[in-house]
Amino acid sequence: MSTVAEIKAAISRLSLEERAEVARCLHEWEEDAWDRQMQRDLAAGRLDRLLAKVDADIEAGKLRDLP
Repeated sequence: MSTVAEIKAAISRLSLEERAEVARCLHEWEEDAWDRQMQRDLAAGRLDRLLAKVDADIEAGKLRDLP
């Protein structure tokens, strides 16, 4: 399969169980890519200011529980 349209057509012919398997696979790929990007951003220092602000908010007692 070489196009998105072909892939979508093929997925529409899958059983619910097979669609769930494809969805799990796609989700894992997305998570892996996101994790790698986060690692690159951390290593490059792109999150340093954000992490410093979080630390300062924690020290200042500005945290609250989620509903």
